[in-house]
Amino acid sequence: MKLPLEGIRVLDLSRVLAGPFCTMILGDLGAEIIKIERPGIGDDTRSWGPPFIDNESAYFLSVNRNKKSITVNLKHPKGKEIIYKLVAISDVLIENFRPGVADRLGVGYRDISKINPKIIYCSISGFGQDGPYRDKPAYDLLIQAMGGFMGITGEKDRPPVRIGVALMDIGAAMYAAIAILAALRTREKTGEGQRIDVSLLDTSVSWLSYMAMNYFATGKNPIKMGSAHPSIVPYQCFMDKHGKYFAVAVGTDKHWRNLCIALGKEKWIINPKYATNSKRVENRGEIIEKLSKIFKMKSRDEWIKILEKNKVPCAPVNEISEVLSNPQVLHRKMVIEIEHPTIGKLKQLGIPIKLSKTPGQIRTPPPLLGQHTYEILRKIGYSEEEIEEMKKEKVI
Repeated sequence: MKLPLEGIRVLDLSRVLAGPFCTMILGDLGAEIIKIERPGIGDDTRSWGPPFIDNESAYFLSVNRNKKSITVNLKHPKGKEIIYKLVAISDVLIENFRPGVADRLGVGYRDISKINPKIIYCSISGFGQDGPYRDKPAYDLLIQAMGGFMGITGEKDRPPVRIGVALMDIGAAMYAAIAILAALRTREKTGEGQRIDVSLLDTSVSWLSYMAMNYFATGKNPIKMGSAHPSIVPYQCFMDKHGKYFAVAVGTDKHWRNLCIALGKEKWIINPKYATNSKRVENRGEIIEKLSKIFKMKSRDEWIKILEKNKVPCAPVNEISEVLSNPQVLHRKMVIEIEHPTIGKLKQLGIPIKLSKTPGQIRTPPPLLGQHTYEILRKIGYSEEEIEEMKKEKVI
């Protein structure tokens, strides 16, 4: 059975997270990913750790499966020649250099599109390829801060809190993958390639969604509410008698009635201060205080059973270990095991996109540094003698 992106070749000049996550998505769906890395050093994340697994960085291993690694010195004329030969036979190029760096290296869109006018050239950066902030350094932490997320995450009157993963990098990666698929579809119709410009800041701003709309509606900045919701009550986490947390999501008035019955508080159903969601939002403090006292009377697992029996949406606040052993997660094959050339059995997170006829596939483990250099160079016409000479000259 063919994979959805079989026959698409992607030249990956990116490193760290946003670019590699994007190319992992494309690789999982069948594209051939040729990862360009610096000789002797590789992707920055190869050295990020601990933790390491048999000298391989856990960070690197998390986002680089289904790729071939070739080491190329982009600053050497022969290195550029290798890139140009690969560009001529590729469908997509992805880079996440700071704006202007790719141009200085001779691998910017202008140079690349001259070699292959049909190529889809995707740039991922912190602030975009233009604008007053284009040259600012960008890390996910800075984008979470500048893009508004740290202003709405955490508890009121407490210090700012970063979301636990580099979510803006990953979000930009997903937008880039969507854009690449759209551009490939456009190329099918027109025969023309194009440039894609995705930024982490744009990603962050677009994800403000209803929080931004609430500001447009009221002119007031949203306040930090921890796990609570500005427009729904109760819709947050509560502590049990052991100090563990669980989430309760009363999204409708029917759910509220079910919750009242589960707690033995049927009088709350007809209480005009609690009967509708809008009234519950008005009386948030009073309701949350009462619920917090009640929920501290039993354990998290006891409450989950009681609430689920009464059809009240709820969930435990799981540790990562609990997530990765969850029966639904395992059933959906979101934790799998593959063979790595030096590690042996290596666990990976599964593919979240489920296609009925052309499902994605984890075909190869994250590559060793330069593992496919000889294979790829032979494919584009270099002889064994030329390859050995380039190795001596530190081109590869």
